[in-house]
Amino acid sequence: MSASLATLTAVVSALTAIVGSFVAYLAYRGYRRNDSRRMRALSFGIVCIAVVPYVVDRVVDPVTGASDAVLIVFVTLSHAIGLAAIYTTFDR
Repeated sequence: MSASLATLTAVVSALTAIVGSFVAYLAYRGYRRNDSRRMRALSFGIVCIAVVPYVVDRVVDPVTGASDAVLIVFVTLSHAIGLAAIYTTFDR
C-alpha cells in the first residue's frame, strides 16, 4: 500500500471513530436527560459500530499481534452486537 493511501486510510478511520464517539456521546446525553433506555442502547450500538473497530485495529492489533482473521472476527462481532443494540431501539 502506498504511503498516501495508508495515510488516507488512517485519517478516515480516525475521523470515523471521532465522529462516532461524538454521536454516541450525544445519544448518551439523551439517555441521561430523559432516562431513555433506547438512547442508551443507541449510544452503545454506535460505539460498537464506529469506535470499537478502530480500537481493535489501532490498539489491540499492535499490542497482541493477533492474526488478521482474529481481528476480522472481533470487528464483525462488534458490528453485529452494535446492530443488535440499535435494533432494540425501534418500536415493535
